[in-house]
Amino acid sequence: MAVSFRLRTQKTAGKAPLYVKVQDVNLKVNLMLSTHLEVDIETWNKPHRGRAFKAYINSSEGRRVCELSEEIKHSIESLLSQGISITSAMTEKLIDDIVYREERIIAARKQHYVTLNQYIDRFITGISSGTRQTEKGTNYAASTVKSVRAAMTQFGNFQIEKGRNVDFQDVDMNFYHEYTAYLKEKNYSINSIGKCIKELKTILRAAESEGYEVNPKYKDKKFKGTRIEVDSIYLSRGDLDKIMNLDISKCPPGYALARDIFMVGVWTAQRVSDYNNLSRENIKQHRIPKIIDDKLTYKEFQTVEIRQKKTGAKVSIPVSTELKNILERYDYQLPHLEDQVLNRYMKDICKLAGLDELIEIQTTKGGKTVKESKQKWELVHSHTARRTGATLMYLAGMDYYDIMRITGHTSPTMLKKYIKADSIEVADKITDKYSYFD
Repeated sequence: MAVSFRLRTQKTAGKAPLYVKVQDVNLKVNLMLSTHLEVDIETWNKPHRGRAFKAYINSSEGRRVCELSEEIKHSIESLLSQGISITSAMTEKLIDDIVYREERIIAARKQHYVTLNQYIDRFITGISSGTRQTEKGTNYAASTVKSVRAAMTQFGNFQIEKGRNVDFQDVDMNFYHEYTAYLKEKNYSINSIGKCIKELKTILRAAESEGYEVNPKYKDKKFKGTRIEVDSIYLSRGDLDKIMNLDISKCPPGYALARDIFMVGVWTAQRVSDYNNLSRENIKQHRIPKIIDDKLTYKEFQTVEIRQKKTGAKVSIPVSTELKNILERYDYQLPHLEDQVLNRYMKDICKLAGLDELIEIQTTKGGKTVKESKQKWELVHSHTARRTGATLMYLAGMDYYDIMRITGHTSPTMLKKYIKADSIEVADKITDKYSYFD
């Protein structure tokens, strides 16, 4: 059995097709067929162990010829070793499949080509409808869908104003600099710009995983969505007392519900998507045996069991007296209130409760740092409840890792971003904990 390659030309220079010679005496095979590969005649005729030939096979043309001819040779030898008496038609098809495979793949891709903008539309439709799920097999949270949609709206506006379409291969560092400069001109904050970049990279990663040819520059460490820590607030115990003691009997009925839902967020330290949907199914009753003074007794308590929508993490939160009172008020079936309505009502409640302390906040818009003062009630929103809950747990002396089991954070570093205790409260906590300061 022998498979070899040769030229069939009288020319000494230029290009010529490479032929494969197949011989097997036992199987009575004697074929000479074109590989459809063209090679440089002068180079091919040089000794294949010489420097000139080695230089040739390191070129793009040489590598392709060598790789494909090797594949042709091994495929033919495999058939012959199985005792298959191959024919010219069979071998021609084998060669054709190997040599033109890449071209056919490229052609098929072009025929069914999807642009980046088309893919974005499909992606948003998928995460909105639930047909595309997270890596953990859960539906995307409504807040995530909203964030992606908003970011891609800006991406679309950029293309409209620049008068061009940005495709997968166009997303390079030049695009990055141009796009971030555009967003700065629109007076977007650093965090908003960072979110636009982050959501775009999420979509590009998804497309690449599905086989789309994406410019690898989007993975460059400089191609990043910058984020800075914002001046978020939390509510102290004193603030919460003012809110709970406020007489809102003359306010619209929705105010009482908003207050209760917000306080559930405080006592559970969960995201609004989780604490705004509590029902009886989330409440579990426990009865744990304990030995106290050599006597068997039982400890009974309740927990709120939640599968977090954003992360898929399962958390268990012991039910405090404050939380139990609220849940009992609604027979453990907490009504839902739209996020925007909850935010509006809570700002009004906090204003009425006198949370008018001036808070200096710092933002970066259009590349410029801006400082301004706002009253505390103006900064309250649904997520303030989660920050408040985490901070109060910390000030009560809870260990970071115990708090993480409740909040669902995966690292102390992430949790620490939520803890917003002021320096005086931290000092008070330290002096209570350590006799060093007595």
